[in-house]
Amino acid sequence: MKSAVLLVMAAAGLLAACSSTRDERMQTSGANRTPVPHNTIVNCPVYDGMKKTSTVLAQTIAGNEVQVTDTINAYFVRVRLDKDGKTLTGYMDRRCFGEQGSK
Repeated sequence: MKSAVLLVMAAAGLLAACSSTRDERMQTSGANRTPVPHNTIVNCPVYDGMKKTSTVLAQTIAGNEVQVTDTINAYFVRVRLDKDGKTLTGYMDRRCFGEQGSK
């Protein structure tokens, strides 16, 4: 009986430690999020949403530079680029950047 109580307490302690570490990373990661320039390796559209059916804001060609501002999910990154003198913010497929897009 005592070993079961100790096991439950140890598991609760581990969960609390992991949770607090994750919370600390979440709080400090905002300060380190500066746009990082990347060059596209293929022609890619910049969407206004995170779906392939979203409106296309711009079309990039291989070698264009965009600033990656956030890695949203497993498929898209948030980017900022200049088009016709205006700064646009949209979403691009990670595969547009090759191996760098998966970091």
